[in-house]
Amino acid sequence: MKKYIFQFSLIAVLLMLASCGSDKDEKQNNDKAINVKIAQVVNNVDNQFLAVSGKVQAVKSSNLSTRIMGHVNKIHVKIGDKVAKGQLLLSISNNDLSAKLAQIHASIIEAEAAYTNTEKNYNRFVSLFNSNSASQKELDDITAQYNMAKARLEAAKQMKKEIEAQFSYANIIAPFSGVVSNKFINEGDIANPGMPLLEVESPGEFKVTAMVPETEISNVKKETEVIVQVKSLGTLLRGKVVEVSSSAKNTGGQYLVKVLLEKTDLNLLTGMFATVRFPINDSDSSKSILIPISALVTKGELSGVYSVSQSNTALLRWLRLGRIYGDKVEVLSGLNADETYIISSETKLFNGAKVTIQ
Repeated sequence: MKKYIFQFSLIAVLLMLASCGSDKDEKQNNDKAINVKIAQVVNNVDNQFLAVSGKVQAVKSSNLSTRIMGHVNKIHVKIGDKVAKGQLLLSISNNDLSAKLAQIHASIIEAEAAYTNTEKNYNRFVSLFNSNSASQKELDDITAQYNMAKARLEAAKQMKKEIEAQFSYANIIAPFSGVVSNKFINEGDIANPGMPLLEVESPGEFKVTAMVPETEISNVKKETEVIVQVKSLGTLLRGKVVEVSSSAKNTGGQYLVKVLLEKTDLNLLTGMFATVRFPINDSDSSKSILIPISALVTKGELSGVYSVSQSNTALLRWLRLGRIYGDKVEVLSGLNADETYIISSETKLFNGAKVTIQ
């Protein structure tokens, strides 16, 4: 029993020593100053702009669909293929249409025979009536029969035109010269009316569609020259605002803006992310305070920056932010002109941490 008590006491002592050692190490780590870099608040920035994210799209693009239901017999193109206007792209089974067309042909033959026979009787009764050999009622009856036969023949011919028109939806052709950019169906699948089958776009001309918040839409005007940054290509392009939506009813307070890009030899592709920089004519722009977005510290919905206190410790200051200008953000309150803030540190900062300014 004494042996067990001795072992337990020894373990407790070792644990206590280890705990004291870790506390000492943690205290030493907390006492160690963190090297930081600071920057001074800038109160006057030229060439301010509003930055909004968007996507690159082809100016001329079309999703091709059909008005009939049927199996896809053959897809004649692949994604990336160049196509000419009027070229056959996809074929849909038209057996049902062929059967209906045969029925219509039979109906037309029957209607033509009835019309021809009724027309002869009508002409005969007109002659008899003119010679007072037929009554007015007999002429009226044959006239009604003649008009009905004529109407049935015309209805059959119109039905034939309708069926023939549907044949055009069984063969999907290119509406313009371009490139097949997407395929939404495979051979053997069933195509439904209105269902997108292929996408064709014309390369060379591109636009950027962006959503501008309602608080900023008044600063965006049609025909305005803008700068567009294509992130994946790491380049800047010029563009012009060609369309500004006047309603945000179905877009949650965001207004659709379209920017036509200048022609370029760069390998632009539909779907690439871009940032559109709209110039802002604001009389108060020269008074705004801008700081880098990278310097922000976020916790939930709150944003702030670290500054250096008089005792050389990190002091977290919460900010109220405004517009975003590229890689900078406007500070509405929380920082004043000529104050300094921490822009980077060698390790993670926390409130009250000792710092050394590099």
